[in-house]
Amino acid sequence: MEQQSFFDDRTMTNPLASRLRPRNLDEFVGQTHLLGEGKVMRQMIDMDQTPSMIFWGPPGVGKTTLARIIAGRTKANFIDFSAVTSGIREIKEVMQRAELNRRMGEKTILFIDEIHRFNKAQQDAFLPFVEKGSIVLIGATTENPSFEINSALLSRCKVFVLHALSEEDMKRLLQNALRDERGFGGRNVAVDAESVSMIAAFANGDARIALNTLEMAVLNGAREAGKTTVTKETVEQCVSKKSLLYDKNGEEHYNLISALHKSVRNSDVHAGIYWLARMLEAGEDPLYIARRLVRFASEDIGLADSRALEIAVAAYQACHFIGMPECNVHLTHAVVYLSAAPKSNAVDAAYMKAARDAREMLAEPVPLQIRNAPTKLMKELHYGEGYMYAHHYEDKLTAMECLPDSLRGRKYYEPTAQGSEARVKERLAQIEAWREKHRP
Repeated sequence: MEQQSFFDDRTMTNPLASRLRPRNLDEFVGQTHLLGEGKVMRQMIDMDQTPSMIFWGPPGVGKTTLARIIAGRTKANFIDFSAVTSGIREIKEVMQRAELNRRMGEKTILFIDEIHRFNKAQQDAFLPFVEKGSIVLIGATTENPSFEINSALLSRCKVFVLHALSEEDMKRLLQNALRDERGFGGRNVAVDAESVSMIAAFANGDARIALNTLEMAVLNGAREAGKTTVTKETVEQCVSKKSLLYDKNGEEHYNLISALHKSVRNSDVHAGIYWLARMLEAGEDPLYIARRLVRFASEDIGLADSRALEIAVAAYQACHFIGMPECNVHLTHAVVYLSAAPKSNAVDAAYMKAARDAREMLAEPVPLQIRNAPTKLMKELHYGEGYMYAHHYEDKLTAMECLPDSLRGRKYYEPTAQGSEARVKERLAQIEAWREKHRP
């Protein structure tokens, strides 16, 4: 007689992510900023006063699941609709069913996945039914609703932003999967904490990826005497990564971002690209790297090439719109540009100097001549008296003092002669010379 393993169990045929879909809010992981006690969405669901809504967030954060939970909690008919496979004809058919339900006193929640894929005419088809209450529309999108959903429909919906799950959320999700009978609970599966952390980091906030990876690791685990053991090596094979680089809160994470930053600061374009690749191939969040490059553009380049900041911000936006793996080329574009750009830390140094004075002189009064004077009393107290409006003067300059008396003559920004900052240096020198000449 052939021996069966627990993998032959028919309850295991559906993907783990499908089997573990939360059935209620208590099982739902993440989005505590919306679903925590006393939060707006939680209160609306509890009071059965759910409006039409748009869920905006990355893949795998529970947009569809949350819509199903809301439908079950409010005892409404739930219609799952895909913008990818449906057209105007299907929309009209669904709306007719919803209108019939409304006449019978039944609420209908229409969930539209990837609503941004509908064109304007298709989106407009929902308007009359949303307005008269035939449906409660819940749309899910990974794109900015302001750009992808027409204003008429958007104005009738409440937008809720769903966040990528944190690593702690992911770990809790994975541990639940190992304990829950719908997952691997009671099936003698051993996965150590380090392996769980590796999977949680690899998934990068996407619950579906996390559960699919766990399932793959369990299915490929070592089986002996009715026990399945998932090792770190098994997980590394499933994610095709080395575990050392998954510790996004540990030393290696900071070593890598330091290596990238210092290589680009040193104008070593090849090293910059290499360390960028090391981070991305290790599963680093591309938006984290993009944010660091945006900071770098002003901290280490500044006015030596102001285009650097524009390029860095554009790279961040591209990463947000496209995601991995496609956005790797945008980050490479930014790293190459920032590496080749002239360098200056004058802007960063200027702020640090000013911040030191600001902390030590928090009580310094604003000079009267540059105070706002919107009321008669303020004018009587000499607010704004002596103010000189630069545009009224031929050179668009005045000798008016704008610093507190105790800081008169203080200089914070000291431009270098690097790149475009050389022109800034020349201009500031001209301004200073003009002020010296015209100072009373």
